[in-house]
Amino acid sequence: MRILVTGISGAIGAGLAPALLGAGHDLAALTRNPESPLLADLPARVVLHTGDAVSGAGLDRALADVEVAYYLIHSMEPGPSERFEAREHLAAENFARAAIRAGVRRIIYLGGLVPRGHPSQHLASRLAVERVLLDALPESIALRASIVIGARSRSFRFLVRLIERLPILIVPGWGSHRTTPVDQRDVIRCLAGCADAAGLGGRSLDLVGPETLTYQLLIERIRDHLLLARPALRLSRVELTPIASRLSAAITGEDHALIGPLMRGLSGDLLASQELATDVLAVAPHRLDAAIEHALREWEATEQLAGR
Repeated sequence: MRILVTGISGAIGAGLAPALLGAGHDLAALTRNPESPLLADLPARVVLHTGDAVSGAGLDRALADVEVAYYLIHSMEPGPSERFEAREHLAAENFARAAIRAGVRRIIYLGGLVPRGHPSQHLASRLAVERVLLDALPESIALRASIVIGARSRSFRFLVRLIERLPILIVPGWGSHRTTPVDQRDVIRCLAGCADAAGLGGRSLDLVGPETLTYQLLIERIRDHLLLARPALRLSRVELTPIASRLSAAITGEDHALIGPLMRGLSGDLLASQELATDVLAVAPHRLDAAIEHALREWEATEQLAGR
């Protein structure tokens, strides 16, 4: 079948493309920046379209004759006059309308886990996008992923850079909250499996790894794989999120527009609450240590790390 992958220059889109080609699908891709060096390894068989979901430019052409479209767009940057969640909602609505016009059968969306209680601004925006896309086409599927462990995953890279550059790992109160990290390879396998999966239309599935642990233990596991001696100092009664997010962004060289919302999402447990994608799609998930080790080895192939 003919498939469109948006977010093709991102970690997930770049890994998904060869998986779909290997399954025999015809592939098109959508990007805002066709000159990006991140597209250098894109297989020649992929038809590249230039467009922007926020403005709607290029969507009709990219979606022409497409049966399944992967929506891997996340806009964390605020525009000149709107917050990032307004941009995300607008992009999803534009894409959904264009998909309906083109006769697309299924949209597959990768969002984030939904915590109990009140989700953060970042996670609430992901949920709103999911609703727009699932409501648009009855055969659409949403996967809600936990923290992704992969060489190009920005959340994983952020944690690695913090561990490398801090002599003492100061862990605020949110370090006691629990999470279920997932190997990027398993994310890609589940996404690829959704292309022609029957009986999943209109459903959302949680995409997590097999281990549940606190954020502090996750940081310490990554530290141990990096072979770095970094003692952890726990500030159990202090959250410090507004200050910590700005300091962390500066230390890692990341944009606070991304790090701020992500860290606000650490204010509670981030666990699966519905059926698991790995069970439904028959994907055996990698253990956490295997995921971390694979991600670090892949990273080391192109860039030297401080530890190891």
